[in-house]
Amino acid sequence: MAETTQALQAQEKRAMSSPAETTRSGVTFTPAVDIFETETAITLLADMPGVISENLDIDLRENTLTLEGDVASPEGSDEVAIFREYPVGKYFRQFTLSEVIDQEKIDASLKDGVLRLNLPKVEKATPRKVTVSAG
Repeated sequence: MAETTQALQAQEKRAMSSPAETTRSGVTFTPAVDIFETETAITLLADMPGVISENLDIDLRENTLTLEGDVASPEGSDEVAIFREYPVGKYFRQFTLSEVIDQEKIDASLKDGVLRLNLPKVEKATPRKVTVSAG
């Protein structure tokens, strides 16, 4: 499994400093992620509390996987905030996928504010034993 190091390369967006990024309005958060690997897949968990599936966009183009989610304000339409600690804004994170990932078979689920991405490996990247015949 160590052979597939660098299958994902994080491109964190902690500080919005480039001119193109300053056009984003509001606060942008970097979701914390955990990445796990098996012989057949890589699993990515992204912590995105407050994001619902309708406000989540997962985009894959040119080997770049982009996660974007909006956290809406929790108050009701007739409520006015007088004190606020619940952060609202956008989540944004990008990853570069290597050729090890079978991009056609990626699937995602969102439960309790945690995004789970299953990134299956292409068949040729999975380890296998070669049988040797005598004779």
